[in-house]
Amino acid sequence: MASHIVETLLVLSVIIFLQLQTTKGEEEGDTPIGRFQQYLRFKTAHPNPNYTAPVSFLVHQAQSIGLTTRTLEYVKGKPVLVVTWLGSKPQLPSILLNSHLDSVPAEADKWIHPPFSAHRTLDGGGLIYARGAQDDKCIGVQYLESIRNLKSTGFLPIRTLHISYVPDEEIGGFDGMAKFAASSDFRDLNVGFALDEGQANPGDEFRVFFADRTPWELVITARGVPGHGAKLYDNGAMENLMKSVELISRFRETQFDFVKAGKAANSEVISVNPVYLKAGTPSNTGFVMNMQPSEAEAGYDLRLPPMDDPHLIKKRIAEEWAPSIRNMTYTIKEKGKLRDHLGRPIMTATNGSNPWWSVFKQAVEATGGKLAKPEILASTTDARYIRTLGIPLLGFSPMINTPILLHDHNEFLKDTVFLKGIQVYESVISALSSFEGVSAQMI
Repeated sequence: MASHIVETLLVLSVIIFLQLQTTKGEEEGDTPIGRFQQYLRFKTAHPNPNYTAPVSFLVHQAQSIGLTTRTLEYVKGKPVLVVTWLGSKPQLPSILLNSHLDSVPAEADKWIHPPFSAHRTLDGGGLIYARGAQDDKCIGVQYLESIRNLKSTGFLPIRTLHISYVPDEEIGGFDGMAKFAASSDFRDLNVGFALDEGQANPGDEFRVFFADRTPWELVITARGVPGHGAKLYDNGAMENLMKSVELISRFRETQFDFVKAGKAANSEVISVNPVYLKAGTPSNTGFVMNMQPSEAEAGYDLRLPPMDDPHLIKKRIAEEWAPSIRNMTYTIKEKGKLRDHLGRPIMTATNGSNPWWSVFKQAVEATGGKLAKPEILASTTDARYIRTLGIPLLGFSPMINTPILLHDHNEFLKDTVFLKGIQVYESVISALSSFEGVSAQMI
């Protein structure tokens, strides 16, 4: 009797083991969710992102559904992967879908599940926890999954479709999209319209972005006569710097007032935020308290909307915030442009003047979705390098009823939201690649 029970238990154990292995196999690569989890598990976080493994994975996935691939490298160890679905009329300008391979770091001890485990909570609503789940490995997989589904129905695009996977977006994209967009390889793609990443929305409308703000790094340095802490100096380094800090704070308040009054979105004003102050004479116990320093420095992060005039803000910096008559100097590192190659603000029209807009909008609505009012992205993406070329581009990640968790602890995406996004991209890709209304780049 005992041996029979043991034998039964062994059989049950084997059955359970096989079931677990089957479930694991489906999760690991046999379903859209499983492929998403696999991609999330590649540790592409800075400062040492692993690009080789995810690129190999994406190449395999693309080739498995009959797409061609090409890996380019403008900086050693930083690949740009281009996946192509050839259209029936390749002479027409192509469609480009972009996403980035890298992600920001994750503090594992602050997460409820390991940030690169892609843990899926089956008892908690199907939440997939991983760094990059929202920003933006979701769309990188959704592009391929939507094409997989379209190909299974026999759909053939008229326009050629390209998918680009680029490195280093999270640190500025200078060795990734910036070099790719400036290359002959990119020109040869003949891109007429592009999509790049957007953001989640806690509400029930899909957010769409027509421009990014441009980041500037401003460093202001004040100099003055050093001396005893008890003496009153005119135009001392700290005194001059604090005058600038006060003036900048007032400007920040005026910009913020527009936001608080509902007259402008956060992304439609110039944000000026202090990020560091550096001054004082160091000592073994901290700073020499009875000595006024001869130099003081402050660093600011500026974000400028495309409609603002960069010359006016530079004039304000030179004449008000860091005037030379107060023994002040400054440096500005412009991490992007505000005007395209024809001198126009870098943004994409979201009205009747842009025929791509109505095609995109109708494709989203065909899935039962609704677009929110088009926005300027408060931060910065690789989209700016493409828009600078005069190519219309919209930022779009189909995530609704989802908290905004990019760069946050416990970043997650609900499995049903991910799957709905595939359906949305099927509609968008089929509509855009079938549109014949534009025969040349809209520049």
